[in-house]
Amino acid sequence: MKKDPARRYSGAVVDGTDRAPNRAMLRAVGFKDADFKKPQIGVASTWSMVTPCNMHIDSLARATETGINKAGGKAVIFNTITVSDAIGMGTEGMKYSLVSREVIADSIECVAGCEGFDGLVAIGGCDKNMPGCLMALARLNRPAVFVYGGTIMPGRHKNRNIDIVSVFEAVGAHANKVISDKELKTIECAAIPGAGSCGGMYTANTMASAIEALGMSLPGSSSQAAISPAKNTDCRQAGRAVINLIKKGLRPKDIMTRRAFENAITVVMALGGSTNAVLHLLAIAHSAGVKLAIDDFTLIGKRVPVLADLKPSGQFMMSELTAIGGVVPLMKMLLDQGLLHGDCLTVTGQTLRENLKAVKPYPKGQKIIRPFTDPLKPTGHLVILYGNLATTGAVAKISGKEKDTFKGPAIVFNSEETALKAILDGRVRKGQVVVIRYEGPKGGPGMREMLSPTAAIMGKGLGKEVALITDGRFSGGSHGFVVGHITPEAFIGGTLAIVQNNDTIIIDAVKGTIDVALSAQEIRTRFKTWHAPKPRYTSGVLAKYARQVTSAHLGAVTDL
Repeated sequence: MKKDPARRYSGAVVDGTDRAPNRAMLRAVGFKDADFKKPQIGVASTWSMVTPCNMHIDSLARATETGINKAGGKAVIFNTITVSDAIGMGTEGMKYSLVSREVIADSIECVAGCEGFDGLVAIGGCDKNMPGCLMALARLNRPAVFVYGGTIMPGRHKNRNIDIVSVFEAVGAHANKVISDKELKTIECAAIPGAGSCGGMYTANTMASAIEALGMSLPGSSSQAAISPAKNTDCRQAGRAVINLIKKGLRPKDIMTRRAFENAITVVMALGGSTNAVLHLLAIAHSAGVKLAIDDFTLIGKRVPVLADLKPSGQFMMSELTAIGGVVPLMKMLLDQGLLHGDCLTVTGQTLRENLKAVKPYPKGQKIIRPFTDPLKPTGHLVILYGNLATTGAVAKISGKEKDTFKGPAIVFNSEETALKAILDGRVRKGQVVVIRYEGPKGGPGMREMLSPTAAIMGKGLGKEVALITDGRFSGGSHGFVVGHITPEAFIGGTLAIVQNNDTIIIDAVKGTIDVALSAQEIRTRFKTWHAPKPRYTSGVLAKYARQVTSAHLGAVTDL
């Protein structure tokens, strides 16, 4: 029997008399005779009621299914997990967040590999399930499209837009007696009005934009409201697009090239996106077999300005950017400026340049995206630092609103919880450098995000007066003078492990350095009496993760 190239994988599952048992099982889930001759497309849905970011994705999966079936495929919806960073934030549960990225990637790979899907559409809505989806699509390397679940609409308080970060910062303001119990409750109740991902240029919107720039989403997918006709259309079109990719024989690794990753980094820089983009793009590149390193962010950042005045450091929300055209006109600006590789292929089957050919500019008078002649910052905001505290690198987020340098005495904490308590109790003072260690991929384990401490610092009014450094990472909602991803992490003997209270920490984002003012001899002397902590988990998924995970500067992957 001649093999059908459109059914390269499913044919092995359903063709021939010996596959009658396989077909019998599929008939029970709705297959008809004609369906066995169609390409089977897996729809990886991250729906759950765990978080508002994903609570609507079941309907998006159904819209995608419709698009696939109308285009001549046979859609099969399946689920994977998600966790909520915002709900887990500041608790022991947050240690599972980055772990979930690996579980999601593994689970999609497992289902698609077992079931013999010829193509995939993956739909993600929260921070970790998006890179998790892309990692799986890269590993499987079958024709695939990613759909972003979309941004939430803002809440309102005192005639201004608010979101989840507003609540975290309100906690700090409440501790500082700036707002009352009643106002804190009012903000809590108003911040999240419905479905969709957190509303600033936090990690979800950052990664959605990066994935579109990478070429793995249809134009416009990254900047649509979660509940909107546009998002439903995006899903149906993604269903048609994956069938087109199968016909063309175009696969993720044809799209996710080194130059495509450079495009993704460029867009992240222009948007002022999350530090998590460093971690996730490194991990996706690893899955795609593309050589990418943290220093590439420095090289690209030197030529790409920050143009978007978006939260957390800026004024506007993603919904406001969506209203003026989203990310696509920004990409056209970057292309016209020679900052994007226009010859990169995308899931439309066309090049990025072809996709952007007819894109209109932003409306006159808008203030969200600055012109190249008046950027918010002339170079990228994600700065890679090296020094005796980070011999293999660290990631700083320098928006241009804080200092370029910081020097101060350390106040040291061995966990996020103890640091947060000290900040809220008023024990952290102006000029200090808050050091939070043993929160790295292995030490946490899980590399928690430090949104609670950074938001408390902002709420306390110390945003310009205190720096925070950690071997953990930051939420896309974090801002202020923050340095994360310090490697090697403390748990495996990074210098952060022997820093003591009142040691002088020196951070220079211009020179790209982060150091503790200790001689090499003093560092060696301190290490003679240092002992690695016992693992916090000895069984279960966190223990397994800690044993397998690589350093943050390599993307914190578990399949190296």
